[in-house]
Amino acid sequence: MNFRKYIGDRAFYHRLFAVLVPILIQNLITNFVSLLDNIMVGQVGTEPMSGVAIVNQLLFVFNLCIFGGLAGAGIFTAQFFGKGDDEGVRNTFRAKLYIALGSFVIFALIFALKGKELIVLFLHQGQESLDLDLTLRYGHDYLNVMLLQMLPFAICQIYAGTLRETGETLLPMRAGLIAVFVNLIFNYILIFGKMGAPALGVVGAAIATVLARFVEVAIVIVWTHRHTERCRFIVGAYASLRVPGALVRKLVPLGAPLLINEFLWSGGMTTLNQCYSVRGLEVISALNISSTVSNLFFCAFLAMGNAISILVGQLLGAGELERAVDEDRKLIAFSIALSTVVGGLMALVAPLIPQIYNTTPAVKALAVQLLYVCAAAMPMNAFTNSCYFTLRSGGKTIITFIFDSAFVWVIAVPAAVVLSRFTAMPIIPMYIAIYALDLIKCAVGYFLVKRRTWVNNIVSF
Repeated sequence: MNFRKYIGDRAFYHRLFAVLVPILIQNLITNFVSLLDNIMVGQVGTEPMSGVAIVNQLLFVFNLCIFGGLAGAGIFTAQFFGKGDDEGVRNTFRAKLYIALGSFVIFALIFALKGKELIVLFLHQGQESLDLDLTLRYGHDYLNVMLLQMLPFAICQIYAGTLRETGETLLPMRAGLIAVFVNLIFNYILIFGKMGAPALGVVGAAIATVLARFVEVAIVIVWTHRHTERCRFIVGAYASLRVPGALVRKLVPLGAPLLINEFLWSGGMTTLNQCYSVRGLEVISALNISSTVSNLFFCAFLAMGNAISILVGQLLGAGELERAVDEDRKLIAFSIALSTVVGGLMALVAPLIPQIYNTTPAVKALAVQLLYVCAAAMPMNAFTNSCYFTLRSGGKTIITFIFDSAFVWVIAVPAAVVLSRFTAMPIIPMYIAIYALDLIKCAVGYFLVKRRTWVNNIVSF
């Protein structure tokens, strides 16, 4: 095997790190502060931590729908930018406004009207005899405040995503850094009642998140409108809200599967966690700890996925198809190597972090075991994530829909339902069994990328 074809030259890695490092740093700090946020809430008790974890699972579906809905337009943005078409970028920005605001209205209504019923789906008594009614109250109080951060989050993703796709990766990173520190500071003040403020617990954590979201979106909007020479797409962006019919006709069949995919995939992940919760509320607490910790390490391959989408998309838009294929192969190889190293580090710290939480020994021990499973699966996750973003960069959104959410609902969710409802299998073997199903996804991803059907320039009208 010629390993050289999987390794780039210095110029290749310079381009990669220029895109990857700002995204990675922003994600790392965001998830690190989320970890500290989670630990702070965890100091209040197991029930508050579980209530917040359940609500964050619901908000996860909204967040992913925003990402997915904007991703379709983002594919065009990257390719228009690679082509040097400012008006094309401007039109995709307008399309993002409609997509994000529509998604916000739908989810805000669902959470406001049916939030309590959704939380109840995750409440099951286990071996620890935790208070389910108290958990419901904490979760509902948290959700009521978190509704206020949904709109600024959606608007921020419109601006930040467009900036990244047009080569401005540093500003979203800086805005994210400032926001997470605002969140961290106000978490400390409002959760525990410091500096004369009342101790608000989970409500304080939600208020801190709302404040951070407004700070982040304000920074991104103000900077973009003040730097029109670098953000040419914003000049005249609001002069008209019309999106050309030719773009809409290409965007809808390409972008709709991405939006539906993210909704179904995130809904599938939430359903998997609901299946795991059948084994008891302590499982939700342990999953909350393990997912918050593992998300910090997952930043490695998730940031690589964004880098693949941007770099490969720009090459495809510029018509450099063979170069896109070559660099995509090297990007996937680097993602797997990076995630293998990071997975090893995650396994080393797995026994340590859960001990910080103010929860039961059983929850801590279960969280450690879940972290070991996540660490072992990280290279596999890196490969499937890279395949997904490769296919998406070339506009193959129907294929990514089948590859991602169809896999979850046709294979993973039915397996989890059967194992959780019709067997007495303990949570760890069940968790491993569901994770192992992704080996099928690896084989399918390899086949789809190898076929090169994703090698397309989609901005030639």
